[in-house]
Amino acid sequence: MVKSELLFAINKKFPDLPLSDVELALNCILNQMINTLVQGERIEIRGFGRFVLRQRPPRIARNPKTGEAVSLPTKVGVHFKPGKEISDRVDAKRDQCRITE
Repeated sequence: MVKSELLFAINKKFPDLPLSDVELALNCILNQMINTLVQGERIEIRGFGRFVLRQRPPRIARNPKTGEAVSLPTKVGVHFKPGKEISDRVDAKRDQCRITE
């Protein structure tokens, strides 16, 4: 869902709140999540999932155009693991998803 779609969905459920307040609240939540991950901590939202940092070791890769070997440094990435509730809901609707195996 695009951020603006999320804002309108929240605003639809809470019509008394101005859209600017909804956007401010959403931005505060997202910024706090980013700051938590930057500090190296994990985020867990019960029923939704968890965000953790994973470190990838340095490796040698190849430039697809030239075939030249390129040294890639260690990289830290954010990994999301969905919770049981969200996994069950998505799995129940798998026929409606546009995912092919």
